Amino acid sequence: MAGVNLTPSDPRTFILTGISGLESAHEWISIPFSISYIIGLLGNFMLLFVVGKEQTLHKPMYLLICMLALTDIAMSTFVVPKALCLFWFSLNGITVGGCLTQMFFLHTVSIMQSAILVIMAFDRYVAICSPLRYSTILTNAQIAKLGLVGLIKAVLFTLPMPLLLSRLPFCAKRIIPNTYCEHMAVAKMSCGDITVNKMYGLVITFLVIGLDLTLIALSYGLIIRAVLGISSKKAHQKALNTCIAHIFVMLMYYLPGLFSNLTHRFGQGIAPHIHIILNNLYLLVPPMLNPIIYGVKTKELRDKVGKYTCRS
Repeated sequence: MAGVNLTPSDPRTFILTGISGLESAHEWISIPFSISYIIGLLGNFMLLFVVGKEQTLHKPMYLLICMLALTDIAMSTFVVPKALCLFWFSLNGITVGGCLTQMFFLHTVSIMQSAILVIMAFDRYVAICSPLRYSTILTNAQIAKLGLVGLIKAVLFTLPMPLLLSRLPFCAKRIIPNTYCEHMAVAKMSCGDITVNKMYGLVITFLVIGLDLTLIALSYGLIIRAVLGISSKKAHQKALNTCIAHIFVMLMYYLPGLFSNLTHRFGQGIAPHIHIILNNLYLLVPPMLNPIIYGVKTKELRDKVGKYTCRS
């Protein structure tokens, strides 16, 4: 692999280092990157295809799964192709405008994913705690409206980030120790005061993610209470099975995301390559595993996927 040039000659360009400290292993690191990306694309497009083709799956829960699949595709596509160009061809330059655009879309999709997970938790709460009213409370149109609200919220919360960054002066050092442009990584390159950027990043983390996690915990707390009150063992097991897939998915999104966010601000003792790898796992692992989890744990979806994949 050609040596990585870390001297930005154009003041309108930032330099992405990739996995700092592991530059010599970039070609090997690109293998799991590309495999995860391809598996994620194939799995999520398969979900979209199957749900789109099967009228029986045109229900709120599967509409939410499709919305999550779209955000998964977008999230990984915003990062992986550029990262692979860096790993394979040492194309590590990115314009300031391109960097801010990538950052805006990544953070918007991330907040949108969190909103979808909240709606999924509410969907399961209504399905288990008020099953007779489910079809009137949650329709496809209602889910679409909630998704639109989530998208508007994501755009409004993310928009100040590139605006705050664009006012900062960037001096000689324009090197981003990552494979993509992340808000705080870009802010730390500035030779100006980034206190407002730090505060805004923390507000977003605790206000958006913290509030969403609280709503999800509340929903599942009520679900668990309702499930424990079910006398039928079969109904008890069925109710739990409908929630397990969602809980796995939520853990995959929130745990690495929160850990990455907090270590970026408070984890000075953590090796840089560990932090960067965690950042990228957050973008690669959920899109790859979500279709597998839903395909295995959701019987109706599993049967329909099998109908198309097992044709002779």
